[in-house]
Amino acid sequence: RRHVCLFSWIAASVPRVFHMPVRCVEAPEPYQPRAGDGPVVFLAGGITAVPDWQATVVDALRDEPFVLLNPRRSGSDVLDPGVADEQIAWEHRHLWLPELTLTLFWFAASDPAVTVQPIALYELGAAAAAASRRIVVGADPGYPRRHDVRTQLRLARPELVVHQTLPDVITEVRAIPR
Repeated sequence: RRHVCLFSWIAASVPRVFHMPVRCVEAPEPYQPRAGDGPVVFLAGGITAVPDWQATVVDALRDEPFVLLNPRRSGSDVLDPGVADEQIAWEHRHLWLPELTLTLFWFAASDPAVTVQPIALYELGAAAAAASRRIVVGADPGYPRRHDVRTQLRLARPELVVHQTLPDVITEVRAIPR
């Protein structure tokens, strides 16, 4: 499942021999809009010390006409300061693209002694503060700050549902108008 982004790139490079509707742009590759792109969705959430939930999303949406912006990079150590700076800049740039349709936030179960996914919390706060920003949010029951996410969003964006499962988040993403 980790190679779905690669397969999307190959499918886009081969002229209609086979077709894979989803297009996945993985950090550090920059997103370049193309004619006919579907809705652009940023996959926001933990990438360090959490399961590769992004691969699950990419796999689930493989037959959908989305462009998925995936910050989880293959084969890089985001704890390396040089890589970390590049990663943060990529995420910031792509989170605020004018072409962005919505941001999917998933807070995976994690060990609070290792991570509470602080960058994702920061990104959620910024996105929630922009009332016109379209976001879909989920927090696993095993995510240590789930209560905080639900409480903050109830205050900032009471119309939002904080889903408990990744499949529920994916279902809401599938329902967005195209």
